[in-house]
Amino acid sequence: MHALVVDDSRAMRRIVAGILTNLHFETAEADNGATALAELEQLTAADTVPQLACIDWNMPVMDGLQLVSAIRADRRWRDITLMMVTTESEHGQIVRALAAGAHEYLIKPFTADAMADKLRYLGLVPAGVGA
Repeated sequence: MHALVVDDSRAMRRIVAGILTNLHFETAEADNGATALAELEQLTAADTVPQLACIDWNMPVMDGLQLVSAIRADRRWRDITLMMVTTESEHGQIVRALAAGAHEYLIKPFTADAMADKLRYLGLVPAGVGA
């Protein structure tokens, strides 16, 4: 399975990608929403549309909420599971993200087990596969 990790923090991209790699995902990375859309275009052209995108909210150029809306507006990407991975913990922000089309929401800081649990809930990680 493939995943796209979108975060302006290189360290956070590495952490999330490491967790996903341990869960048997192949990962690609982007540092903001606009870069993520370009990466999705390339992955789509290579016939490797990711099953999952882990998206930070606060990024320059195009933020995570704008990215979620852009992905949901493109038919080619309607099957990508979108999970916000962000410090935004206000209830209103969570509601906005879910209303825009995110499937799940993980608040930073988090543990590898917490991410694995969310992905199990979404049906993307089989039971017994640990972080």
